[in-house]
Amino acid sequence: MAHLFTVIFYQPMFNLLIALYHYLPVHDLGLAIIGLTVTTLLFLFWPSLVQIKSSTALQEIQPKLKVLQTKYKDDKQELAKQTMALYKEHKFNPFSSCLPLLVQLPFIFAMYRVFIGGLKVDATTHLLDASQLPNLYGHLRDLYTTTQISTMSMGFLNLTAKHNIYLAIVVGGTQYLLTRMLAPKKSPPKGVETAKDESATTMALQQMNYITPFTFALFSYLLPAGISLYYVTWNVFQILQRQWIARKHKPQELKEVKP
Repeated sequence: MAHLFTVIFYQPMFNLLIALYHYLPVHDLGLAIIGLTVTTLLFLFWPSLVQIKSSTALQEIQPKLKVLQTKYKDDKQELAKQTMALYKEHKFNPFSSCLPLLVQLPFIFAMYRVFIGGLKVDATTHLLDASQLPNLYGHLRDLYTTTQISTMSMGFLNLTAKHNIYLAIVVGGTQYLLTRMLAPKKSPPKGVETAKDESATTMALQQMNYITPFTFALFSYLLPAGISLYYVTWNVFQILQRQWIARKHKPQELKEVKP
């Protein structure tokens, strides 16, 4: 299974990264990382779009779901029946976000493995680590057995160095913006119990708005700068994608449902 994953996912991504580095006029590994990330995200654009639309649709019907949960809190069978009827009314498939996520996960994991394990360059010879040469295809393997790789990007960013505070801050900032975009829209409370639930949910979301970006920033600080550059590129692409979707697909106005 591990060998199959390596052949289908890891090796193509690793070879694309090295090919981008080799054929870009400036031979900049940082630009190659950005190029690989964007190429992968473009390849995953459609399943990601399906997932985002499903998530947005769920947020739009969330007020109605909360009303049903309050109304049928003592009747689980009827709650399930009414919930499915609501999904059918708004043509929402609760499983529609699962398949796109499953499609994306192997690519995301493979890309992470490329950055964390594939970019092993000897600090003395500047040659690719011998353990990674078998993962390169014929022509690239022949070239990079003796061709050096520079881990410096744009003349000042060492992609193998850790503890880059500036990139960590950018990762945290872009993750904060993305987290805010992912947060569900608030709905007005409907009674005491619902108000309590709303208050607890709001507090949890506010905590996540800060905990998630801080966690990503901390990991970025502890990991090589090349991974931080990948995180920044990923976040910026996701932000732009969601803004594009928001402009193209306006949320539908849902009528109030009374309990």
